[in-house]
Amino acid sequence: MTGRFNIHILFDHWDRFLLGFVHTIESSAIALIGSFILGTIIAVMRISPVKPLNWMGTAYVEFIRNIPLLLVVFFFFLGLPSLGVPLDGFTSGTLGLMVYTASFIAESIRAGIQTVPSGQTEAARATGLTYIQTMLHIVLPQAIKIVLPSISNQFINLVKNSSILAVVAGLDLMYYADLINADTFLPLTVYTLVALFYLILTLPLSLAVQYMERRFSSADH
Repeated sequence: MTGRFNIHILFDHWDRFLLGFVHTIESSAIALIGSFILGTIIAVMRISPVKPLNWMGTAYVEFIRNIPLLLVVFFFFLGLPSLGVPLDGFTSGTLGLMVYTASFIAESIRAGIQTVPSGQTEAARATGLTYIQTMLHIVLPQAIKIVLPSISNQFINLVKNSSILAVVAGLDLMYYADLINADTFLPLTVYTLVALFYLILTLPLSLAVQYMERRFSSADH
């Protein structure tokens, strides 16, 4: 019966649950680091005085933010192979997550940059720092600190969105959950367990964010 909860599913299929869990962590970690780096670059482009960079950054954000994540993943999984660049499901899903999340992180960081007093930028440039040096050493550290809650929420969303890998056989937690469900016909048990695995990932991240917010808040006072 599909409505019956059977905890033995966890032990009977522990190897597949664990494998999917590990792959989900790997994909999320890679996409998290990549989206932060890419998002920071795009944010700097968005406020760059160089018009072509500004236009490219704006085009990236406006285009990616307004299409579904699934289409971004399909571009890497189905589009690139048609151009002679074959990618497996794990790589396609991870790249899609990175590119998609970077657009939201870019907007968060851009908003943070705009809250940093312009006088600091002018003073840094007056001392001889280049535009890039000013961004790296003066503006970005302050901006990221200001928008940390917003960025962290995007990271949590990234972990949850990693379930998109299942659509392209990305070997993630949801992919193996679908296989286990096909074998057991116990969706209530399987997907409840999957939810718990995701909570194991997202709850510590949420608590870490709250801790950092308190630390930064106390440091400001």
